[in-house]
Amino acid sequence: MISPHAIIEEGAVIGKDVSIGHFSIIGKDVKIGDGTKVGPHVTVTGHTSIGKHNHIFQYASVGEAPQSTSYRNEPTELRIGDNNIIRECCTLHTGTVDGGGVTQIGDDNFLMAYVHIAHDCFLGNKIIFANGSSLAGHVIVDDHVIFGGFTLIHQFCKIGAHVMTGIGAVSFKDIPPYLKVAGNTARPYGINVKGLQRRGFDEVAISALKQAYRTLYRSQLSFMDAIGEIKKLADDDSNVKKFADFLVNSERGVVR
Repeated sequence: MISPHAIIEEGAVIGKDVSIGHFSIIGKDVKIGDGTKVGPHVTVTGHTSIGKHNHIFQYASVGEAPQSTSYRNEPTELRIGDNNIIRECCTLHTGTVDGGGVTQIGDDNFLMAYVHIAHDCFLGNKIIFANGSSLAGHVIVDDHVIFGGFTLIHQFCKIGAHVMTGIGAVSFKDIPPYLKVAGNTARPYGINVKGLQRRGFDEVAISALKQAYRTLYRSQLSFMDAIGEIKKLADDDSNVKKFADFLVNSERGVVR
């Protein structure tokens, strides 16, 4: 299942039932878990660990050095979980010492063609990034996020769970969980109702999140006063509590 035309450097650890296509290059510090499929013309380098049953398509660059002027060839890492799909020409970089040394991607994610994940980013699980979406360094993306094509996220931003962005969205600030956003610069357009319904949120939970959204974006309260009101709603709803906690902990400010 490993092409004779692939180059696998001494020291690489290859699991059971791994497939590696023609002309792919696997570096000496790479670990690939059982059942993972690496297509042709893929480069996996750096201190990169890839879990089980991933599928990496042709021309992807996985584990290359970060695009950071602070990087001095330190042995920083890229960690990829299980059951991810990484399509053509994606670029996934290792971390930097200043950022903690690790770029991490969770499980069951779908990264479409030309997606870029920069150094020190942390991605959760069950995320979909459409073609050309890009994260600058140090971005955190929570579970069940869906990015429309060519979404761009500024460095150090945080994206809450269940967020959905429109095509070409550009955000320089944090995006609270459960929101739909669109535009350059990104603005909120309500709660991601369809996405939440598909994931089993009932009408009571969605209604509570809509009320929290209206309090933040439609009540004309100050930001801090709105958080105070949302905290009151959070006493009865764990999802609203996550929404409130995100607002309290935001360091860059949130989309408005």
